[in-house]
Amino acid sequence: MSLLSVLARWPLLRQLRSLSGGTGADAMSGATRRLAARTEGASVARSVCPYCGVGCGQRVWHRDGQLVAIDGDPESPINQGTLCPKGAASHQLLTHDGRLRKVRHRRPGATAWEDMDLGAAMDRIADLVWESRRRGWTDDDGEGRTVRHTTSVAHLGGATLDNEENYLIRKLFTGGLGMVAVSNQARI
Repeated sequence: MSLLSVLARWPLLRQLRSLSGGTGADAMSGATRRLAARTEGASVARSVCPYCGVGCGQRVWHRDGQLVAIDGDPESPINQGTLCPKGAASHQLLTHDGRLRKVRHRRPGATAWEDMDLGAAMDRIADLVWESRRRGWTDDDGEGRTVRHTTSVAHLGGATLDNEENYLIRKLFTGGLGMVAVSNQARI
């Protein structure tokens, strides 16, 4: 290879020759030309960020059943493509090596955690809520007025729940279970 052919491949000389100001293809190396966006060839699904009650739009990029990237949705009237640091890091919420993918349970008095089947965990939660409700149930207020409620179980909803979800939660927990301590994180 001659010195002239080596110098011809040098980006600075290519830039000087083309007078592009170093911003065109002449400034790229072969490796740079082979680069592609990580979302190239991926499908996109629109979603809502799970972190707070603002409801920022997100684009969830996926390919072959695998998450590729998450970014702000420029078509969202709420965030117009921007995300806060938590929303921008939501890709890690799903892909981080330290993410728990199983239900973990530590029995009363135990010193170690154990894996638990999701169905068994849901059944246990339901049993504990029902038992707490039963133990704390009050039919009247002591002055003869019917109250039929419990103060031994409470619910604190997440800030990303919409009005419809909050309505159903309120109906289930106050009407169905008799809970009086029902609130939402968005108020805190």
